[in-house]
Amino acid sequence: MQTLDVIAHIHTDFPAKFGIPRQSGLVDALEGEIVFTEKYRDASALRGIEGYSHLWLIWQFSESVTERFSPTVKPPRLGGNTRMGVFATRSPFRPNPLGLSCVRLLGVEYGTPRGAVLRVAGADLMDGTPIYDIKPYLPYVDSHPDARGGFTDGIEYPRLRVDFPEALLSKIPQGKRAALMEVLAQDPRPGYRHESDGRRYGVQFAGFDVRFYVDGDVLTVVEVVPA
Repeated sequence: MQTLDVIAHIHTDFPAKFGIPRQSGLVDALEGEIVFTEKYRDASALRGIEGYSHLWLIWQFSESVTERFSPTVKPPRLGGNTRMGVFATRSPFRPNPLGLSCVRLLGVEYGTPRGAVLRVAGADLMDGTPIYDIKPYLPYVDSHPDARGGFTDGIEYPRLRVDFPEALLSKIPQGKRAALMEVLAQDPRPGYRHESDGRRYGVQFAGFDVRFYVDGDVLTVVEVVPA
């Protein structure tokens, strides 16, 4: 039986799952680095890659591996109470824990101590996620503007207004503030918990624990501490 080699790992600002965008490309300001494992640290394998603007990543849901197959799952965006077929969703709980993400290629850094490193934007992956393969995104076959989105077509994704006091926002590195604000605006809480219950949540991002609560359509940051 063929086994899959981990060819690389991605490094992002998310050390935990909570708060990661629900799909790739939703927060383009999020940047990450793809570092190849020693076996695949050959710059010639990247020859021509800079001609593409976007890449497909095939990766492992390393935090969601399960040995029990369930033919149905409960998508959070449907309130967590409605079951859909696993193959009609992008749930991480799959027969094989494989994820698929489209990211924007920012550039390639050659000659680093870690070999050639890919810089990407818009990733929805946790820091350290194993990557099995990288393929170029081809607009002439991968883009389908008239495609239907199944049950997701009928779901609204309201944005929150983020109240982030300047004294707290100043603790976040300048270059990472825009990405964090966008992550918070998309409501990082579980899809089934969108009521205003006064509960406090925390997103670990770029070395900080950003704590907040939601009241109506306003997310208020109340504390920023080192993670």
